[in-house]
Amino acid sequence: RPLLIVSNHVSWSDISVLSSVIPLSFVAKSEVQDWPVFGTLAKLQRTVFINRDIRHQTGLQAKAIAARLGHEKDVMVLFAEGTTGDGTRLLPFKSALTGAAALAIGDDGVAHVQPVAIAYTRYGGLPVGFKRRLQAAWIGDLDLLPHLKHILTGQPIDVEVSFGTPIIIQPPVNRKAVTEACETSIGVMVREAFSGRIETIHQPTLSQ
Repeated sequence: RPLLIVSNHVSWSDISVLSSVIPLSFVAKSEVQDWPVFGTLAKLQRTVFINRDIRHQTGLQAKAIAARLGHEKDVMVLFAEGTTGDGTRLLPFKSALTGAAALAIGDDGVAHVQPVAIAYTRYGGLPVGFKRRLQAAWIGDLDLLPHLKHILTGQPIDVEVSFGTPIIIQPPVNRKAVTEACETSIGVMVREAFSGRIETIHQPTLSQ
């Protein structure tokens, strides 16, 4: 602590997947709080809701996340792509809110950012191809309820959650370099999950 987890984002189910591994809270787009069922669950999980379209509020949003990381010692998850992808290729990571970790630096002068990768790797016990990955992914403006029904009534889906080496944050902080390091580490872990092997512990290299 303070610990900010930076993750890729594939589906609404990512929240259940990560929550099953460790206790944590999330950073989510503001419209999630109005979703049926999921909005209520997000509020119970003490989600921080943000509006990425209002740029002048980024600083306030980062401070709200930092307060949870620092004063309340919560582990927060930031989906740095800002939206869901197809589960295969990462979308460009956004760095604006990664700076929350720097604002939460503790009494020992450090905070931590940990890259985490989510990969939906098997469907009905068989390795997924690109088409199956699209079925697991919840992309963009797809209707939620049909996709929810598809997941709950379909074949079992295996998910790999991979944790990269935490990045130690100390002043001065280059949030773009931290974000790029997370994106690189997560990209490697996703590719390794689909190849069926985890070969390395990923130590991001930062340049100021």
